[in-house]
Amino acid sequence: MAQRPPEHGELTPMGLTGTPFILLTCLLAAVALAGVVWVAPRAAGRVPARIGLLLVPQVLLLAALLTVANAYFAFYGSWGDLLGMPGGPAGGMGNPTRHLTRGAGGPAGQDPPLVPTRDAFIDGHRLPVKDGRLEAVTIHGGRSGITALAYVYLPPQYFRDRTRRFPVTLALTGYPGNAQNLITRLNLPQTAAREIAARRVKPMIFVMMRPMVTPPRDTECTDVPGGPLAETFFARDLPAAIQTAYRTVPGPTGWSAMGDSTGGYCALKLAMRHSDRFAAAICLSGYYKALRDFTTGDLYGGSPAYRNENDLAWRLRHRPAPPVDVLVTTSKVGEKDYAATRHFIALVRAPMRVSSITLPTGGHHFSVWRRELTPALRWLSGRLGV
Repeated sequence: MAQRPPEHGELTPMGLTGTPFILLTCLLAAVALAGVVWVAPRAAGRVPARIGLLLVPQVLLLAALLTVANAYFAFYGSWGDLLGMPGGPAGGMGNPTRHLTRGAGGPAGQDPPLVPTRDAFIDGHRLPVKDGRLEAVTIHGGRSGITALAYVYLPPQYFRDRTRRFPVTLALTGYPGNAQNLITRLNLPQTAAREIAARRVKPMIFVMMRPMVTPPRDTECTDVPGGPLAETFFARDLPAAIQTAYRTVPGPTGWSAMGDSTGGYCALKLAMRHSDRFAAAICLSGYYKALRDFTTGDLYGGSPAYRNENDLAWRLRHRPAPPVDVLVTTSKVGEKDYAATRHFIALVRAPMRVSSITLPTGGHHFSVWRRELTPALRWLSGRLGV
């Protein structure tokens, strides 16, 4: 695959995931190592110099390794992501796409709920016409106050029948992640297009995002007391915005959520806590309660009760089961969530229904999730309204 164009939000041409920056960090690390060999014999007995010879090459080598890893996994797509800087796409807003059905928008002075957005990544990853279309949009949350970028996949049938409405699946990658991973590494729109063309999956819209909508904080799709209202954004603002712009199936039977890792936890939580919006969820190697670390901070305002409400196993033990269908995946060997997944499955009771995919061996990476994606989409197709 050709080198992707720089993502929106890059501060300079030397982008965080661009080839020039990667080569520069690797070159600096190599020069530093060579310098150690050259200078070390001359630094005998000079303690500060020897300390510098030890530290500088190690720091530069670590920076090179982290840069390569970030470019491969697309954890942070830009310097703005890494530094937690706010701001929208640098490329500006494009003209509204002609097929969008725009709603009345918000009150005067407020941003419209959804704006078509020019994005260099989309320009470099266009689908064949027969497979549908990828679009970039910016979603402004009126309730949450959150603004975030999303990639939207529209199946070819969307353009063939201008009266037809389509179900929608919110797809979330892991943390910190990048929504582009769902396209370049999970191959979600490509797989969906193939399955739709073969009539094994019904035509549907995919809204692809990362769960980190207020970088760099990991909110775990939670309404944080005194902080970001991420759950409100995904459960209320986003569906409302998509419905104003696209022809969607109304009601919960027309909506589902899916995701990998953190995105899998978010998908399950959204469906279980908002069954009035989501009818189904797919959790690829996800988990069932959020951990607390330096990326999350205190998600619950010190409230054990609120923490429990976001613990999905606790909810199944202490709250009525929601009327949703869920699919969870794991691996017997290579996946840490195997025991937790079996426990979650055992707790599910009617009217909630659970299906599972368990691989004999696997792991927590996209090569495993790609193997699970095709059967997962076929499962999902039977649980959404036309």
